Amino acid sequence: MKYIRPPKDAKPLMRKLLKDDETYMVPGVYNPFTALLAEKLGYKVIYLSGAALTGSLAMPDLGLITLSELSLFTKYITRVVSIPLIVDADTGFGGVLNVARTVRELEEAGASAVQIEDQEMPKKCGHLTGKSLIPAEEMAYKIRAAVEARKSSDFLIIARTDARNVEGIDKALERAKLYVKAGADVIFPEALESIEEFEMFVEELRIPILANMTEFGRTPYIRFEKFREAGVKFVIYPVTVFRANAKNSFDVLKRLVTEGGQKEFLELLMTRKEFYEFIDYYEYEDYDKKLSDWNP
Repeated sequence: MKYIRPPKDAKPLMRKLLKDDETYMVPGVYNPFTALLAEKLGYKVIYLSGAALTGSLAMPDLGLITLSELSLFTKYITRVVSIPLIVDADTGFGGVLNVARTVRELEEAGASAVQIEDQEMPKKCGHLTGKSLIPAEEMAYKIRAAVEARKSSDFLIIARTDARNVEGIDKALERAKLYVKAGADVIFPEALESIEEFEMFVEELRIPILANMTEFGRTPYIRFEKFREAGVKFVIYPVTVFRANAKNSFDVLKRLVTEGGQKEFLELLMTRKEFYEFIDYYEYEDYDKKLSDWNP
């Protein structure tokens, strides 16, 4: 019973994944149910996407979400899954002190890793033009604050740089090297434009690299096997599930009107039985019965 038993601490597992030789496909989730689906299907780590979460709240990905909202959704998700959750914390919700509090709040909410980026506020989607960056040294201070604020050394600090399309590939590498020096566990070079550029980051940095394989962006569609061959550690698909659910929901809502009911497309719907199995419904029923049978 996910919402009754205490959540499992997944941070040691996240650190273990970081140290092995595997490459991990990391789906973006935006609520507890999509996270649970990913775990049931065998994914080893999941990603709470800022773009998908704000999209599900009918907001653009412009840093409008608050830390309290992000912490709440983090807690909702980590209560129902036992696999590690990487949380997209945008720019850390402010300066150095804000970043420290952000890390503490999200770690206490059950996250296993936090991602912080080097954009100025208001931030933009990493694959759009018009981005502005904070000075590299300021971002390094944020990373130091994040490292010092975490309670557990198993909690990972992921530093994202958006410099590739603002300052060029060489400056992006320079920034990444400084962020590694500041204590980042993983580097996330946003919006690279070829597999060769990812290979360059892997070779130059010698620490785990996270790749963003979003749709309709600046990075070409690269097969997961290519990322594995390049030595990339994590490949996130941040908005794929949200976009699929949004499109399917839109289509179903149209068909409901045009066809006068749902009978003609039941095959598109998850059955009651399937849903109950995913959320362990009958375990809750058994628990309720066990308590009702107890005689004080």
